[in-house]
Amino acid sequence: MVELDLFFNTIINYNIIQKKSLYDFIILGKSIVEEYHASLSNTNNDIHAKLMSHYPEVTEYWYYIMLLLSLLIALLLCYFTKMMPTSLVPASILLTIIFALPTGIITAITNMTITALGATDFLGSLILLGNPIGYLTFRTFTHTCQNQILIYLTNIKIGHYMKIPPRIVFSLFIIASIITSIIQYITSIYLLNNVPHICTSNNPAWRCLALHATHTASIVYGATGSFIWNSQYSSMLYGLLIGAILPILSWFLWKAFPRIKWLALINFPIFFMATIMLPPAPAAEYPSWFLVGFIFNFILYRYAHNWWEKYAYIFSIAMSCGVAICGFVIFFAFQLHSSSFPQWWGLGGINGDGCPLDGANFSGVIPTDRYI
Repeated sequence: MVELDLFFNTIINYNIIQKKSLYDFIILGKSIVEEYHASLSNTNNDIHAKLMSHYPEVTEYWYYIMLLLSLLIALLLCYFTKMMPTSLVPASILLTIIFALPTGIITAITNMTITALGATDFLGSLILLGNPIGYLTFRTFTHTCQNQILIYLTNIKIGHYMKIPPRIVFSLFIIASIITSIIQYITSIYLLNNVPHICTSNNPAWRCLALHATHTASIVYGATGSFIWNSQYSSMLYGLLIGAILPILSWFLWKAFPRIKWLALINFPIFFMATIMLPPAPAAEYPSWFLVGFIFNFILYRYAHNWWEKYAYIFSIAMSCGVAICGFVIFFAFQLHSSSFPQWWGLGGINGDGCPLDGANFSGVIPTDRYI
């Protein structure tokens, strides 16, 4: 049984696959070509680009060496561990290259990072049906490659504005990736061996919601193939069609009614990206997010614009820092000592978010023993 959050998330993922590609091609295609030619001729360089031109660029063979080295390691791991057919490694890299431009453009415009996870899940379900471990390996490898590209481009952009030499940014990125990978692995092993009942219903402080969403995806896509043709949930594939139609529709309306200025602001990829984290995020988190966004970006923006212009982003950063500090304190003061959160009426439901039907499937049935 598929829960509603995964049900809607799958539709949205399939929507975004088409939307972000068609949006970039239809709306931004001309601009992309112009910027590409301008970058080759070094025209239209701003002051930052002129200052950074004094530093040597990262030579192309550095990237080729890293690509070949990473490809070799991935092939060896797949060959000796048998977790995924080695023939799918080049396919994973090709998929990463295809979606690098559309996902990079969306990230640059919105500061919202999204990968082509829907395409990865769909192709993995077709190719590796009945092999959930192989599906998870393909999903993890492709998603990680796509995410690393976006992170590296973000770091390059930050280094560009901070006037850090590109070769130093490249070297630090490689070193940081190696160090963090080792630390994450050690931390995961430590937690698995030292936290009792981790990622189970017997330890609500360590529920591992993201891992539960990944586990559900491995069953739905890798084992049963619930979202492919002639399956129980094959109607989800209409998301591909909807995702192809909406950008064309918005572009047509924009061209047909040029005097209506707000039509040019419609961006369906951004519209649907907002809900991409529904699993594992509980559904009750979205009303609070929408309420805060409505207050700051509509009410205060319209009726207290001077305050909004001066303090809105500073206040946003302060709230983000407060959440990070609070999470740090909660972890060491409470979670590390297995202290349970105080119970009150607003924490009802299977996810403790006040929504009793949050764990229900499409038929409204709440499965028992939801946590494995």
